[in-house]
Amino acid sequence: MDDMRITERHLDQKDIKIKADNVQVFYGSSHAIKDVSVEIQDKTVTAFIGPSGCGKSTFLRCLNRMNDTIDICRVEGQILLDGENIYDKKVDPVQLRAKVGMVFQKPNPFPKSIYDNVAYGPRIHGLARNKAELDEIVEKSLRRGAIWDEVKDRLDAPGTGLSGGQQQRLCIARAVATEPEVLLMDEPCSALDPIATAQVEELIDELREQYSVVIVTHSMQQAARVSQKTAFFHLGNLVEFGETGQIFTNPVDSRTESYITGRIG
Repeated sequence: MDDMRITERHLDQKDIKIKADNVQVFYGSSHAIKDVSVEIQDKTVTAFIGPSGCGKSTFLRCLNRMNDTIDICRVEGQILLDGENIYDKKVDPVQLRAKVGMVFQKPNPFPKSIYDNVAYGPRIHGLARNKAELDEIVEKSLRRGAIWDEVKDRLDAPGTGLSGGQQQRLCIARAVATEPEVLLMDEPCSALDPIATAQVEELIDELREQYSVVIVTHSMQQAARVSQKTAFFHLGNLVEFGETGQIFTNPVDSRTESYITGRIG
């Protein structure tokens, strides 16, 4: 009977991957993120939208402690990943970033071979015991990045020699190679042409079967296409958060409506 209760309680919370409570971010004396609380579901694409400078990328970077690298940045509040506070002193940011992968706006492959780009994370985190296991991880990751068929015959070629869209899919393959649970994407298509953008969007849709995906995008059309949940940020505040369809067709807050109809932003 006790087991049954535990299971039921576990089921209630199991789809919440990240829970942010009253998060504040300061750059020196500037208050960039104000009192943001949000629950991000597992195996869901959550889009962060809003005008430039509204805080969406700053908040995204809180989720894997990338803001730790900025001296004047201070983060307050609590962010829980699977119920554990990622800002706890005992949490190693390097280990955290293996669990919470990141794909940046501009494709940034390492100046190494395609193979070594993907093998880098698994090597430093000790995920493979031998070359055969590493080969398997590299192939699986490149398949997940939807680029295996294009590069399988030239794994020794430099990653930097690929097209922009291929480089971005390589960076996604690199991010999933450490078996993360969450994938953060900061405007992953803004440097890509429409065809490459469509390929990455299709890939994002596939990735949500295995990961919680959080994407910052300046394109409302993209948010509408790829996400199930949308958060609208404005001037450092989380104005509204809900089902993507509802946010775009029937927003509750007038600021959301103004942004979506093009009156602000």
